[in-house]
Amino acid sequence: MKINQDFDKLVPNYLFAEIAKRVNEYQASFPEKDIIRLGIGDVTLPLAPVVVEAMKKGADDLACKETFKGYPDYEGYAFVREAISDYYKSFGVSVSADEILISDGAKSDCGNIGDIFGKDNIVLVTDPVYPVYVDSNIMAGRKIIYADSNKENGFKAMPDESVHADIIYLCSPNNPTGAAYTADELKKWVEYANSNDAVILYDSAYEAFISEDLPRSIFAIEGARTCAIEFCSLSKTAGFTGTRCGYTVIPKELERDGHNIYKLWYRRQATKFNGVSWPVQCAAAAVFSEEGQKQIKVNLEYYKGNARIISAALDELGISYTGGKNSPYIWLECPDGMGSWEFFDLLLTKANVVGTPGAGFGKNGEGFFRLTSFGDRDKTIEAVERIKKLLKA
Repeated sequence: MKINQDFDKLVPNYLFAEIAKRVNEYQASFPEKDIIRLGIGDVTLPLAPVVVEAMKKGADDLACKETFKGYPDYEGYAFVREAISDYYKSFGVSVSADEILISDGAKSDCGNIGDIFGKDNIVLVTDPVYPVYVDSNIMAGRKIIYADSNKENGFKAMPDESVHADIIYLCSPNNPTGAAYTADELKKWVEYANSNDAVILYDSAYEAFISEDLPRSIFAIEGARTCAIEFCSLSKTAGFTGTRCGYTVIPKELERDGHNIYKLWYRRQATKFNGVSWPVQCAAAAVFSEEGQKQIKVNLEYYKGNARIISAALDELGISYTGGKNSPYIWLECPDGMGSWEFFDLLLTKANVVGTPGAGFGKNGEGFFRLTSFGDRDKTIEAVERIKKLLKA
């Protein structure tokens, strides 16, 4: 029996596992310390009431023979997909319900989508990058190339016409940098993908945080339907981090190498995935109801408020950053030329605040640091006060 040797190419610890290890070791040595965590992007507010009621109703359905549900449709129940299709229409994008597939989250789909693509494809990711895009393709044995996102280009890498790629991962608003592409910038990526016969894998998990006139979907861009797949998640939009639900959009006309991409993904899902449970899909549909949209916006505004608090503190300190306006992430330049992990240790031990070292997201992340706005309001205020006190000393 042989092990997949490509796993040996991975860094020993997943970024957030390494952070947890360091924090736990520090907490064990200093149990009296009150540590505030602004690192991992997990939400802290409860699900919206209308969503909870829909989930309860769905669970009650499973208690009666007449309303019991077993295996769901592989692509998700039609009423959920139709609700998502209507949601796209609300910001001017046309996506048919039969182009939407319900899943247990964008992270899973971003990693699993590689199952339908050949091993010999060249994968392009922007650096800094969400680790799943890289790690899942290392596991598959694919060649990965990088497009530089840095301070000079506003952490928005653009295509290089002299470089060929087959699969392109884009995330906007970006995790970790918080930067968001304009329509003109995305148009250049779409043109590049179509000219290279490539496919863009577009992660729009944070689209609900966009407040300026920026694209909420890759399919707002002309030409995207012939070169793009979109992944989205309810984790940050509606607090489903522990509930697990997302969706993937694949235009029916998208084809490569003589194959229809939607049909390939559907075949993969039918083999390896048995769908999202009835109560969770009921809850997901409630997110997109009129009342659901009103209620989740209350939570979104809360997190946006936290982002403004963090941003204001960095402005006061004169620290350069991106994000915080169209994103729940604030990507800051480490002060005094410190390295990412050096700054992590400083904040942890001197301010008892946890963030995410930018170096964990790639070479262009060195010297930068990510804070999230998903924390409790009072703790966020306390954290920034600790940071200001530390850095003003």
